[in-house]
Amino acid sequence: MAALAAGKKPEDFTGAWTDYLDPAPFLDSVTREARSRLETFVAGVKAYQAHSHRRALAPPPPVWRSGSASLRAYEETGSGPDKGPPVVFIPSLINKAYILDLAEDRSLMRTAAAAGLRSFLLDWGEPNEAEKNFSVEDYIDGIIIPALEEVKTRTGQAPRLVGYCMGGTLAVAPALLRPDLVSALALLAVPWDFHVDSDASRFLIALARGPLEVMLEAEGHASVDLLQALFASLDPTLAGRKFRRFAGLDPASEPARRFVELEDWLNDGVPLAAPVAREVIFGWYGANAPAMGAWQVGDTVINPAWISCPVAAFIPSQDRIVPPESARRLARAIPGAEVHDVSLGHIGMIAGGSAQRRVYEPLIQWLKRV
Repeated sequence: MAALAAGKKPEDFTGAWTDYLDPAPFLDSVTREARSRLETFVAGVKAYQAHSHRRALAPPPPVWRSGSASLRAYEETGSGPDKGPPVVFIPSLINKAYILDLAEDRSLMRTAAAAGLRSFLLDWGEPNEAEKNFSVEDYIDGIIIPALEEVKTRTGQAPRLVGYCMGGTLAVAPALLRPDLVSALALLAVPWDFHVDSDASRFLIALARGPLEVMLEAEGHASVDLLQALFASLDPTLAGRKFRRFAGLDPASEPARRFVELEDWLNDGVPLAAPVAREVIFGWYGANAPAMGAWQVGDTVINPAWISCPVAAFIPSQDRIVPPESARRLARAIPGAEVHDVSLGHIGMIAGGSAQRRVYEPLIQWLKRV
């Protein structure tokens, strides 16, 4: 049996792999490695489940409600004598809003409030029975725009609007539809062109459309488990990698606590109303409606070229959830939009150790300046 030559590349070998490797020891080695990885993964999951950390940070009480959604005012936590302009922060519909208020020292909301901005978080809550029939348009017309009207009434000023992930895609609509309510728009890792680097995901969606439709019809919503599975398909090896890494951490260490803190949020998802799920999964990811100029709210096409307020787009270059080019195409479509490239990932730009320096501070400076 020939030996695998040192320094050779796979393409240098043209015959069957058994001509270069002895099958028995090779397969034994692969099996042992697979078993080791699986055992380490299981150990990491068990260590996570047994960890003592529990979220203790309480959000401020709501100052406004509409169904399950609420506005939480963080402005009273500011220490400065002069209040700055009002800012409304819109997270994604899919996960809990507290990613923007994850911990005392990793909270965009508290940092913005402490810097003097009159900061309001739109907390979506979980869809109630009536909201299970909500469409994307219902969320925009029935929740986002009334929330902006409330903030303008309370403060006497049209607020700045900050949208994160899918929350940013939604925020594009009121910036266009109600310029009287949006004085500036900041976009944080916001998807727009859903066909960028998405061939595998689109194939999966097309393949599974029938079963997905049956599930949405039967349950009235996209369940947390379904959404988790769809996100897992974007990076199928991520769960194994991160829990194997966690297995090697000291449970009492800060990195272990940070991991649990973030993983708890990731696992604390919310279901998505069936009409919204259909529009987002099949209309946005499947048909690329926003980038193709086919997304409408009422009779109005949501064309970002018509946005007239100042806009800044913060685009994380290491984003595995929203391809950077997907977000960049939205910024290019908006006249005069500033682009801030950030060398972080999708969640790291909001809750990572360097988010304060790389995202919070430049974002707050921009919100004060415009």
